[in-house]
Amino acid sequence: MSLNKELVRDLLMIKAVQINATNYFTWTSGIKSPIYCDNRLTIGYPEIRKKIVEIFSQKIEEMDVKPDVIAGCATAGIPHAAWLADRLNLPMVYVRSKPKGHGKGNQIEGELKKGQKVIVIEDLISTGGSSIESAKALIDEGAEVLSVFAIFTYGLNKSRKQFAEAKLSFDTITNFDELVEALTQDRKLTEEERLKLIEWRNQL
Repeated sequence: MSLNKELVRDLLMIKAVQINATNYFTWTSGIKSPIYCDNRLTIGYPEIRKKIVEIFSQKIEEMDVKPDVIAGCATAGIPHAAWLADRLNLPMVYVRSKPKGHGKGNQIEGELKKGQKVIVIEDLISTGGSSIESAKALIDEGAEVLSVFAIFTYGLNKSRKQFAEAKLSFDTITNFDELVEALTQDRKLTEEERLKLIEWRNQL
């Protein structure tokens, strides 16, 4: 089994990803969803977080152009960015959701030089908005963002559209379709539930 497929089941095992096709969760945005993802839970499991760093490292190894810096999105992307930067022996910065309201008013913490190539690390891509804003903050400081990496994506049409409009690429370790496939293979979803989940995702 590939590391990606292992990770999907890891996320389910620790309940970082939960599915309820009957009683929907409510996201911060107000969207009603049969799926809830909290990848912050992964930081409490050394073997799982090592697996995440290993997969991110493999993705970077396969890139023609390599990053000079790893950037973590505050807050959930920061620990994974730190472990990845340590693994690759690269500098790291992190990006706040907005500039700090005191001191120097930084939005980006750490040393970032103009022209440096950056990989942005996020825990989750839903609509893509927060990840794109982080990438834009880095670009505004003169960096070249190679890609945004995340652990999981819901695969919403809106996220693909927003990344395309921002002319940014993104890649994730696993995604909604692989999650549904794993649940189906493990007989934890009925066919009716599987179709309901796919319909929900496709309409957003």
